[in-house]
Amino acid sequence: MSNLKRNINRFLIKNRDKGIPNLLLWVMIGNAAVFVLSLFFPVLPKLLSFDIREIFSGQVWRLFTFPFTEASNSGSIFVVVLTLYFYFWIGRALESIWGTLKLNLFYLTGILFTDLAAVLIYLIFKIPILVWPSYLHATLFLAVATLIPEQRVLLFFIIPIKMKWMALVDIGLTVYTIAVNLVNFQGYFATPVWMLLIWLGTAAIVAFLNYLLYFGKDFLNLFPGRNKVRRKKPVPPPKTDAQPNPNWANKYRSASGERPYRHKCTVCGRTDTDCPDLEFRYCSKCAGYFCYCIDHINNHTHIQ
Repeated sequence: MSNLKRNINRFLIKNRDKGIPNLLLWVMIGNAAVFVLSLFFPVLPKLLSFDIREIFSGQVWRLFTFPFTEASNSGSIFVVVLTLYFYFWIGRALESIWGTLKLNLFYLTGILFTDLAAVLIYLIFKIPILVWPSYLHATLFLAVATLIPEQRVLLFFIIPIKMKWMALVDIGLTVYTIAVNLVNFQGYFATPVWMLLIWLGTAAIVAFLNYLLYFGKDFLNLFPGRNKVRRKKPVPPPKTDAQPNPNWANKYRSASGERPYRHKCTVCGRTDTDCPDLEFRYCSKCAGYFCYCIDHINNHTHIQ
């Protein structure tokens, strides 16, 4: 399994520039376009949102268009602009770290796993689960927070806060929202609690499982104390009475039996190790750095 993961990572690194560049930018532009058009055609977000019954009736485009309805569910224009810019920033940060290909695959598998889970649950339990694009986009935020948990961002452009704290709050709010909706909807539907849990929580769970597929145990980076460096006590060097030998090179021999040297005459082959009192010079007329002893510096054929 580790070899497979290693090979996949190598493939993603080797092909990191392939795919759709600035994917989240185009997704957010699509969200902005749907939000503006919905002001004139209010039915447009409903035509693009995820509805399993309509999908089985032939409107298969809903399997891939529901991520473009994020802005339509945001409310005011200020919240829409803030949301779109935030996810654009997340996409740019992920693409700079991961590369284009891995970001594309992460986003695509999140969509495909959500579609597959919704279809299977509808076929098995006849439950049309509630699918919101916010679950899919929240995993992008978790991905950035896992990769750079200590990075500080300005909440509402004012409050500095670390990414890991925002990620934990986001997870808590998601669980709280599911729990509140469960309590509110239980009185309206004469259905078992487990069916309500499937209806409300499947999309969030599937999106989180897609996140775990790429990160695994690195999810623990979000929790406090995970990234602290444990400093080990310095180990004192072993006590010894050995003394450095300044003449170690005199006893050293290479594979050819030659001792190390700094200068060697190109003509006679004498070195400063063999003849420490011999002077050496470099010829300025030779094409290259060629060394000669004092006996051959003026008595040699220039190398061109």
